[in-house]
Amino acid sequence: MTRPTTAAAGRVLQAGPLAPSLAATLRTSYGALQLPNEDPERAAFLAAHGGDIVAAVTSGRFGVGTDLMTALPRLGAVINFGVGYDTTDTALARRRGVLVSNTPDVLTDCVADTALGLTLDLLRGLSAADRFVRAGRWPHDGGFPLMRKVSGARVGILGLGRIGRAIATRFAALGCTVSYHSRKRAPGTAYAYADSPDALAAASDVLIVATSGGAGTRGLVSRAVLRALGPDGYLINVSRGSVVDEHALVEMLTTGALGGAGLDVYAAEPHVPETLFALDNVVLLPHVGSATVQTRTEMERLTLDNLAGFLNHGTLVTPVPETA
Repeated sequence: MTRPTTAAAGRVLQAGPLAPSLAATLRTSYGALQLPNEDPERAAFLAAHGGDIVAAVTSGRFGVGTDLMTALPRLGAVINFGVGYDTTDTALARRRGVLVSNTPDVLTDCVADTALGLTLDLLRGLSAADRFVRAGRWPHDGGFPLMRKVSGARVGILGLGRIGRAIATRFAALGCTVSYHSRKRAPGTAYAYADSPDALAAASDVLIVATSGGAGTRGLVSRAVLRALGPDGYLINVSRGSVVDEHALVEMLTTGALGGAGLDVYAAEPHVPETLFALDNVVLLPHVGSATVQTRTEMERLTLDNLAGFLNHGTLVTPVPETA
């Protein structure tokens, strides 16, 4: 993807928190400006510098939304550190000719590993058993309650993209029956296709959410889907918190209408519904799906490659699809 650019005459903006090493490189190598967190400082900053910004480096947790993009009239590229870009107004970007990149592939394995780890932890009760031992309960309460077997389980994957396929490979190796639902059938796969999220949930012991975020998938895992998964079913979410009806999820976990959940993402990060803290049938992670040294290093490299490509040539190494 290429577009003409006058980037050499403009500035780079860091929009939102980024890895310290990446932020340092942006500051020292590109003279990047950092967007203030709150008004009135943010408004004053944009009034002074908004017209100079040609590239914004951000992450899926922050993004470049409608208001910010509107305040950057010369913006030519949004460079995302991460695979998700649902917090960026891609429709407005397309209309304005603003390029958008992300960092696909380099985090696929780690996110898939996290989905497997959450499932093993949740169904076998590993974190709960650890708390049981640390609390000194083993000598007094006897054995830990029996949990659920993972090998051979029916695993449904919502979204069979790069990450979804990697998840499927891992569970197939455990002898699990894998099925999936996506907006359209995935070519070249032998996994069974379910016509809807509800049908996928009804046919699964474990439902793993691996679809992209954004308006098109908001609330896709609805109360009806969770009801189809049922009191013996488990939800794993390594996608985006917005994909799941979190209010319904919390209610069904606390009433026993859902068997359990393993969550790496939430609707209002970093805030997690406190009701979940006391539940042993829930495993909670702080959005660490790609958080390994190796993967974050590769994500940073690809982010900087995209930025350099745009500033030097008006091109992106890994542009997001035009249909996104």
